[in-house]
Amino acid sequence: MLIVQIPLIALIGSLLALDRILIQTMVSRPIVVAPVVGLALGNPYAGLLVGAILELFWIDRLPIGIYIPPNDSLAAAAATSAAVWTGSGPDGVTPEIIALSILLAVPLGVIARVIEVRIVTANNRLSDQALEDAKRLDWRAVERKTYSGLARVFIFYVVFLLAAQTVLIPLLVWMFPKLPAPVVSALTMVYYFLPVLGIAVALGTLKMRGAVPVFCAIFLAAAAAMEFFHVF
Repeated sequence: MLIVQIPLIALIGSLLALDRILIQTMVSRPIVVAPVVGLALGNPYAGLLVGAILELFWIDRLPIGIYIPPNDSLAAAAATSAAVWTGSGPDGVTPEIIALSILLAVPLGVIARVIEVRIVTANNRLSDQALEDAKRLDWRAVERKTYSGLARVFIFYVVFLLAAQTVLIPLLVWMFPKLPAPVVSALTMVYYFLPVLGIAVALGTLKMRGAVPVFCAIFLAAAAAMEFFHVF
């Protein structure tokens, strides 16, 4: 089953991630990619948790203009896939599994960005060639070079997700049950700390006067409500 779903997730994640450079309708954001991947694996709730945390974590990193941010789309797909597969046992996808999956997937987004920058640089040469073709009114050549540039990015996304899942899933499945109790407790704290860190990043993007105290009050009220229902 794993040998079928790894390529499936690589294909789904890559198609959604293409939105970063193609149409930019925001379907490449982690809050969309992760739940879709989770749905494909039968656990959209785990995908929603992973996507929400990564969305907050990288909410101020958008692919605007020539800036290429860390590839949060691929990181979200890999983290969700790893979390769902690691949590396929009787205990399900626990907060500790989600925290560990995210911690291991975040560097993948940074690595993907480094490779993506090189691909974009190579595609710039295609763009220059397409301009020369346009001067000669060779529209078919322009079209071929446009599709060639997209194909390069898409193939990179697919290969990257295949490799990331092939390494990340067995690693987590093997490592997580062997973690000592203190490390598991630390991962529980990390799970609750990551949304707070993400909210701090999100608040840093706000320029509205008085918005920060309002959001802090909402967060404290939500935390108090969650604690109340957890206790009672």
